[in-house]
Amino acid sequence: MQISIIGLGWIGKPLAAALQAKGHQVIGSTTSKEKLSALCVEGFDTRLFRLDPKPGGAGFEDLFNADILYINIPPSRRHHPDSYHPEQIAYLKQLAENANVGKIIYVSATSVYPSQNQVAREDDPLDENTTENPALFNAEQLLWQNKSYGLTVVRFGGLLGDNRVPGKYFAGKERVPGHPPVNYVYREDAVRAIQWIIEKGLWNKTFNVVAPQHPKKRQVYESNARQLGFALPNSYESPEHTTWKQISVEKFLSTGFNFHYPDPLEFPYGE
Repeated sequence: MQISIIGLGWIGKPLAAALQAKGHQVIGSTTSKEKLSALCVEGFDTRLFRLDPKPGGAGFEDLFNADILYINIPPSRRHHPDSYHPEQIAYLKQLAENANVGKIIYVSATSVYPSQNQVAREDDPLDENTTENPALFNAEQLLWQNKSYGLTVVRFGGLLGDNRVPGKYFAGKERVPGHPPVNYVYREDAVRAIQWIIEKGLWNKTFNVVAPQHPKKRQVYESNARQLGFALPNSYESPEHTTWKQISVEKFLSTGFNFHYPDPLEFPYGE
């Protein structure tokens, strides 16, 4: 198949390599001229493509000559209002429909669910007032509305692996929430999950994709510190007032997918 990857980043790049290895024709995008040159040298057919929120770049029209369009452009909520990302997605949707793209995979996140001491599932009622991430939630809704393509929304948990080590970010910190369960997914499993959706034709669905085991944050941070030799948090939140959520992955597991790294306490890391 012809597969386009909008965003050859931390997940998009290894996904492109995996799909190419399976014999698919893959083209991807980057927003940086420097990264464009490097990606081309590495053997990735790449186009310069930006959404500001209107589309711009060079030769990006080629990205929409695709059987499947994979979209992974996280919203920049620190620099833009929550309305900005849905505007980006609206332009992408228009380009895809104009080119008659058959299937779209949109990468969302489990941050759309509210933290209210609950197990969160895909069929939980959500709206703009209850979601914790209106930028992503409204982008999802826009893609579902009056669509002419097959759509699958993937809500990833925290993406980890290599130098993304959760405990490192809390070394030496005070009053760290240690009691909530983690909702992490290892990078290799994230890439495999997208391949699985494509191979099995799992369209017009929403899936949570997180490791099925949910140790407490404190357990993960202390395991990371022991394994990699950095400092523990100086103190944990007491009393425990931070709300939490545990993300159910039952729906995705029911498709037959097996995680290579089901336990975040056993994620391997390397700098």
